[in-house]
Amino acid sequence: MQNSKLFAIISSLDKYEENKCRKYIESPYFNRDSNIVKFFDLFVKEVNSEVPEQEKAVYWRSIFPNKEYNDVRFRKYCSDLLKLVEGFLAQQVYEETSVNPAMNLIEAVERRKIEKLYSGTMRSARKLLDNYPYRDIQFFFNQYLLEKKYYHLIDFDTRRGAKANVEEISKNLDYFFISEKLRLGCEVLSRQSIKSIDYELNLIEEIRVHLSENNYSEIPPVAIFEKIFLMYEEPENEGHYFELKELLENYGGYFPKEQANEELYMSAQNYCIKKINQGNSKFLKELFLLYKTILENEVILAKGELSPWYFRNIVFIGCRVGEFEWTESFVNTYNKYLPESQRANAVKYNLAHLYFYQKSYELVIENLRDVEFEDFSYNLNSKTMLIATYYELDEVEPLFSLFESFRTYLNRHKEIPHERRVYYQNLIKYSKKLLKIMPSDRNGISKLKAEVLKNKNSIASFNWLQEKIAELEGT
Repeated sequence: MQNSKLFAIISSLDKYEENKCRKYIESPYFNRDSNIVKFFDLFVKEVNSEVPEQEKAVYWRSIFPNKEYNDVRFRKYCSDLLKLVEGFLAQQVYEETSVNPAMNLIEAVERRKIEKLYSGTMRSARKLLDNYPYRDIQFFFNQYLLEKKYYHLIDFDTRRGAKANVEEISKNLDYFFISEKLRLGCEVLSRQSIKSIDYELNLIEEIRVHLSENNYSEIPPVAIFEKIFLMYEEPENEGHYFELKELLENYGGYFPKEQANEELYMSAQNYCIKKINQGNSKFLKELFLLYKTILENEVILAKGELSPWYFRNIVFIGCRVGEFEWTESFVNTYNKYLPESQRANAVKYNLAHLYFYQKSYELVIENLRDVEFEDFSYNLNSKTMLIATYYELDEVEPLFSLFESFRTYLNRHKEIPHERRVYYQNLIKYSKKLLKIMPSDRNGISKLKAEVLKNKNSIASFNWLQEKIAELEGT
């Protein structure tokens, strides 16, 4: 049963939702069979316990102790329960947007021709929409629907002499349509930057021409998605990024935090990362400032949790721009938002990274020596950091021991892509050579420098190796 859709959907409910769902299923409006409620309780009990998976017949006997197991009836109960739980989830989403019931009430009133309720229901719907906290794509779609419902409610089709609200309908439809088309265009360009796949989006060019001839700077989703689109299409024009940054400062709060994080700020971050990878160091500070903004506005915590990947990126950039005090404060303040199962190791790893930049090498070893990460990326990066740390401390014996254990790790974990494995094997190889070269061996230093430079695209910590070779050259 634990592989069933029903078990999966009930497993997704928290305690509060379980209680609400049970009340929904108990309601005679939706269900009049008390046995379905009992089945729900059994599923909830199994979801919340550590008992072994129960057979269908066990469920059946719990509810019908004196009846022989009937597989057809059992499947029917499960099917009916699944529909009810799905209905509950749909109802939850429906209720999350307060304007939905108001919109539907307008339609019901119009269908029944209850004229006494026309003005009141329309007024309530307008007030709800005015109080909607965002001015995102959904807002303009709702405005379009509302104006359309108003048109039918007033029955402008039969009132030819009155000025209808067709301009309002058209205007809000334009805002929604243009915004959504641009958003999809941004999605396409983002995906094509990773892998070349052809997509066909009609009217994008026509929209581009229209935007060049009309000013939508006061419509947040149009203005922002147009700028993101241009940023992807013309990456060499850094002006698009800085204009987007200004728009986010003015309009970022007009979008739900989850969307602002995953679509708007993420686009700006990806642009900065691309520029950094191209060697444009001024975007290090830009990326750092973006991270500070999304933290201050709590955009990054839209889901109440911070991914270890995001956490690590913020620490790395904080260190690279030399904001050590801020970075340490970030680790100590925001680690509580990391998934609990990964929190301890993530904190150790990121503090070690900070201490490495601060040249507090003993603290690096203290944080990393006894930690084994489940994620091989963490493991690879921590071992790389330890190689540099032992070298800086001139700890030769532990360094050679690490070389061997690291080589064994790379050979044992076949899930590490071959190219990446070579990347770290080369680090071990050239770190060994670096360790063995005497400062007086000018020819050896020169040969190592040339060899490392030749293979720079296939060596982990290339910059660190280059820096250490330069130090040997200067002695």
